[in-house]
Amino acid sequence: SRAHLQEKKEVVAKRTALRTFLMHGFHWLVYTLAVKSIRDTQCGFKLFTRDSARVIFSNLNLRRWCFDVEVLFIAESLGMPLAEVYVNWEEIPGSKLRLLEASLLMGRDLVIVRVCYTLGVWIVKPWTASAKNEGKNKQR
Repeated sequence: SRAHLQEKKEVVAKRTALRTFLMHGFHWLVYTLAVKSIRDTQCGFKLFTRDSARVIFSNLNLRRWCFDVEVLFIAESLGMPLAEVYVNWEEIPGSKLRLLEASLLMGRDLVIVRVCYTLGVWIVKPWTASAKNEGKNKQR
């Protein structure tokens, strides 16, 4: 996670004012709509046990920007233990990301996650012993 970098007086990751504003807005939306226990959902480092990965990714619906938020939302919904581990991070100039467009798409996906799970359009199915056995049989 890069969340610890926001607390340091000596900031390692330098961002533009717009990028910082959008980052804080996104974090607020994530906390409000989806994930309470992880502050930096977009840092690319995620580690799973085999069984938890099977459960989480078999329930995943999004294949876009916010899939990481949905991954963590599913894990929280199932009561899986989550931990945020700090990493050192440097922003690299020359990002190809279109910031405003990406922010709008991520905001849209956050709302989709919340609405679909709240209305029961998407349901988190727990991993059962029979499903584990089916998975093992498919691998053979």
